[in-house]
Amino acid sequence: MGLISGIVVYFLIWWTALFCVLPIGVRPDVTGEQTTGGWRGAPVGFSLWHKLAGTTVLAAILWLGVYWITLQEWASFREGWLAIPER
Repeated sequence: MGLISGIVVYFLIWWTALFCVLPIGVRPDVTGEQTTGGWRGAPVGFSLWHKLAGTTVLAAILWLGVYWITLQEWASFREGWLAIPER
């Protein structure tokens, strides 16, 4: 995997992981008080920086797994039983 493709794969994994991490630990305001915006579904105590940090760590771990798989010979499309046949 080259530099550009590695960055693109990391960004795609990060973006997908963000939507997996966002709902974790979010509690809605059931009363709809004006201090939280006045909406019953508004989150209470939402911290975006914690979500972004968790997403970055999760995406890095998943990217390392994808990178490891691309280095394996059994997962190669150039050689082995997964190889694309030549014409």
